[in-house]
Amino acid sequence: MTGYKQLKDLTNRVVLITGASSGLGEQVAYQVAKQGAIVVGCARRKDKLEKVMAVCRAISGRLAYAYQLDVSHPHQIEKVIDEVEANVGPIDVLINDAGFGFMRQALDFRMDIAERMFRVNVLGLMYVTKYTALYMAKRKRGMIINVASIGGKIATPKSSIYSATKAAVIAYSNALRLELKPLGIAVLTVNPGPIRTAFFEIADETGEYIDRVKKMSLNPEIVAEKIVKAIGTRKRELNLPYYMELAHHGYQMFPWLGDHLAGGIFNKK
Repeated sequence: MTGYKQLKDLTNRVVLITGASSGLGEQVAYQVAKQGAIVVGCARRKDKLEKVMAVCRAISGRLAYAYQLDVSHPHQIEKVIDEVEANVGPIDVLINDAGFGFMRQALDFRMDIAERMFRVNVLGLMYVTKYTALYMAKRKRGMIINVASIGGKIATPKSSIYSATKAAVIAYSNALRLELKPLGIAVLTVNPGPIRTAFFEIADETGEYIDRVKKMSLNPEIVAEKIVKAIGTRKRELNLPYYMELAHHGYQMFPWLGDHLAGGIFNKK
């Protein structure tokens, strides 16, 4: 059986999730716990992370581990991955969810924030992926799920830097998928639209954006369910909501119209 197909049953499989202390990462942790997985949560906020892992233990009846990790520090990443492999067990599924956004016009954007965003959203994800995939490659088994954004495909005003980081994640994942397929490792990219989480408390200083997109925003629990359901499958991308995927295809076919829409009705910032 192909390496990643063995992971359809997550019972006692080790699933490592970055950004697991809140938002989508927290919900994914609960969903894999429901499937009987051994959850390894990583995040900067250890106190909140410990509470999430306690819930995971209650759900699964199995162990769940909290590792404090700031993915902007490569040396921390390598140390944590090595510790998990040595003390918890072989990592079967990696879910890269750590990241943040900030909405502002490119000409007004502080470049120190832009650099940190790339350090976390892109380079941090790459470091976690590399160190984990090196172990997976030895076993010829594993799945890597990278949470990007539909913003990486359809950019709108005030999202130039954030969209650039997510476009980089999508491109990286597309190439990685081809490289790791012969090694029995699958790569899935998740591209959600706005999700009702605390993400926008940082991303949108005004607090108005999430209210404007409330009707089209996604339930994080449902997104998490769809992500976990895709584990062990051949699926290469998960684009949510579905009509945003159709919008992306239309954008590629009619870019002039796409620019008009992205700067108009799709622009809720």
